[in-house]
Amino acid sequence: MRDAFPAIRLQGRGGWLAGRDGIVISFFSHEHPEAFAHAVWRALQTYLQAIPPGALGWYPPGEGELEPLDEQGWEHIRKYLLDPPWKGVWPIQLMESPSEAGSYHFEYYARRLGDPIHEDPISSVSFTFPTEYLLEHGASHLRALALQLGSELPFNFGYVSFAIVSPQGLFSSADWNITEALLARYPGLDAYNNRELSSVLGTRALGPHWLTFLGQPLLSQMGGIDALRNALPFPEVSLLPMDGDRVLVTLDEWPDPIDTQAKAIPPQYRALARLMEPFLFQYTGEELLPFQHDTNRWIRRFL
Repeated sequence: MRDAFPAIRLQGRGGWLAGRDGIVISFFSHEHPEAFAHAVWRALQTYLQAIPPGALGWYPPGEGELEPLDEQGWEHIRKYLLDPPWKGVWPIQLMESPSEAGSYHFEYYARRLGDPIHEDPISSVSFTFPTEYLLEHGASHLRALALQLGSELPFNFGYVSFAIVSPQGLFSSADWNITEALLARYPGLDAYNNRELSSVLGTRALGPHWLTFLGQPLLSQMGGIDALRNALPFPEVSLLPMDGDRVLVTLDEWPDPIDTQAKAIPPQYRALARLMEPFLFQYTGEELLPFQHDTNRWIRRFL
């Protein structure tokens, strides 16, 4: 099974690890942060119970160096999540390593709706795991864990995917030719940067993933669960309704990097992409930056 997942180690310019293969779970919630801060805190406790003790060992308390995540650090995190300054827009990042990309990361970017600093803000929370965690515990365990993590979050969109695990989008500091080649070969590989996306995503989608979570208003805009059933008549696909008028779409038994040198893109990915197409995020404007062009093309990779 390990052979199905490419071993990825991206190095930054100084030789440090900028990204590695693993799994990312991300949720995007289009509500003011204070409405669901306690749900994020409970999801973090669930994550901590699922990963090795001490796997999250560092955090940035401000605009400075990382500090050890000791008892004082946890009190800082709890305060800034549950009783945050600046109306709840403080980011929270918990990391495995102080000097490079590790396997386990927690990132929470709280954004206030209508904040003029951001183009189209939405709050995001993400949890990562190494590929070895998936192989040891199995896909069913990871799916159940993702459901538990997202159960209380008022998400508009969320997903679970094989990914380049790299906090704050640090993979961009590695050799882009290598990263671009990986993304071109493996369309089932996610390259996430929620710090950037939470400023611009709004209520739009990021395309199909192994597990795709759809909430409001996105699910209704797509035609609801009946439209999903009609668009996805594939034996690999399952739909699980969730409370709060939400649904989990599972596209296969296991996450699939989708090695295009060995096989075609599975039809259920293309079918869900077609249903999502009017609601996919795209950067707009006359003079887009190169990374914005790359992002637009990548989000539409299944179309």
